[in-house]
Amino acid sequence: MTDLHRLSIREISEGLAAAKFSSRELTEHYLKRIAKIDPQVRSYVTVTNEVALAQADAADALRQAGQATALTGIPVAHKDIFCTQGIKTSAGSKMLDNFISPYDATVVAQGKTAGLVTLGKVNMDEFAMGSTSESSFYGATKNPWALDHVPGGSSGGSAAVVAADLAPFATGTDTGGSIRQPASFCGLTGLKPTYGRVSRYGIIAYASSLDQAGPMARSAEDCAYLMNVMAGHDAKDSTSMDKAVEDYVANLNATTLKGLRIGIPKQYFNVAGLDAAVKARVEESLKKLEELGAVLVEIDLNMTESYVPTYYLIAPAEASSNLSRYDGVRYGYRAENPQDILDLYKRSRSEGFGAEVQRRILIGTYALSAGYYDAYYVKAQKVRRLIQQDFLKAFEQVDVIAAPTAPTTAYKIGASLDPVEMYLGDIYTIAVNLAGLPAISAPVGFDQDHLPVGLQLIGNYWSESQLLSVVHQYQQATDWHTQRAAIAEENA
Repeated sequence: MTDLHRLSIREISEGLAAAKFSSRELTEHYLKRIAKIDPQVRSYVTVTNEVALAQADAADALRQAGQATALTGIPVAHKDIFCTQGIKTSAGSKMLDNFISPYDATVVAQGKTAGLVTLGKVNMDEFAMGSTSESSFYGATKNPWALDHVPGGSSGGSAAVVAADLAPFATGTDTGGSIRQPASFCGLTGLKPTYGRVSRYGIIAYASSLDQAGPMARSAEDCAYLMNVMAGHDAKDSTSMDKAVEDYVANLNATTLKGLRIGIPKQYFNVAGLDAAVKARVEESLKKLEELGAVLVEIDLNMTESYVPTYYLIAPAEASSNLSRYDGVRYGYRAENPQDILDLYKRSRSEGFGAEVQRRILIGTYALSAGYYDAYYVKAQKVRRLIQQDFLKAFEQVDVIAAPTAPTTAYKIGASLDPVEMYLGDIYTIAVNLAGLPAISAPVGFDQDHLPVGLQLIGNYWSESQLLSVVHQYQQATDWHTQRAAIAEENA
């Protein structure tokens, strides 16, 4: 079959159950597509051919023995920030180019238990720091909708593999929008769960109080299947919540749109730099939701101007602490022929880290230094609490909050964005991480250059099921999530 890559997760699951095709046939189909198409997209850092085929054969054996789950034998791609036993885990950095993980991240282990087949590890901004996937040591990943544009970041590789039909779905991580923004840029659905809903064990840390893993796929339904595998308490992660996991697939129609109150923050639609086409597509999607029964309610989010400065103090400060372990001594990149221990530290870090990572380490170290800790870091944490309270006050009036996912569509690779401009592009996503809330991005149309536009819906704590349900019902009434880039239509 040449069109296996066009099937939804539900259709793949049903096809495997009905023996229309085997997991090996499905896996070989994707591996052939990767070999043909990925040299143009550059989404994979490592393709695990032998591992994938062995896992596919094991999945087929389980299915013949009547021991298969809904996802047994379905391929997945993992962002190269998840540790994978016996496979290189680089975090997109020269610093970890030689690191072979001795263990699996909990998310990877849960996928294996469910019978998922690992196609490989996909590209990302170095240590998840960036919004374009250009800071990777392995070079820039291309946006399948326009190969001269970025796929977003830091989970740009995860978005690109799904948009190019090089994997049915993928794992990503979101520290300040790194699932939602690339999902928006590549015309996908991406969910950032509540902080603590998905284990962080085995995820290479960027900013520990902000990082959260989640699914990226074409539709809310496909994301729900992966969330059923990813979510849950993990005793190995002290920030993981011991809270019962819902059946996200079974609940896809549980939330009624009739009377659903959607908050429209007036501050969000008056942000300088909001592209006219993005604003128009988002407003059209909100009108559609209104037609389906939702009620639009204008709200105030008065802390909006504090989002960017607060995030870009807290995240780099945590990065400075987390990345101090990469010193050329224990593991990872080590400078050659150091003169002494200080030279080893200095050269290993300056040669192993790229420019964006060094920039954020410097910002964070400055914010944590004596004399500035109280003035910057502590104050930012206080403002963070005010941002959280601002959202909680809004949720007294509404069920979900709507916004653009990003102020623009994807920009060209190499565009002369200075770091501050790039940071300002995170205006709609970073507050969700600061508050620890769940949020989802879904495709709602295109701009004048036929580049995808995303709508973001923000929920109250533990409302992942509601967010998936709202987007699922929107997607039942529209076809934006079924649109495919030309490169995705190529047959292997």
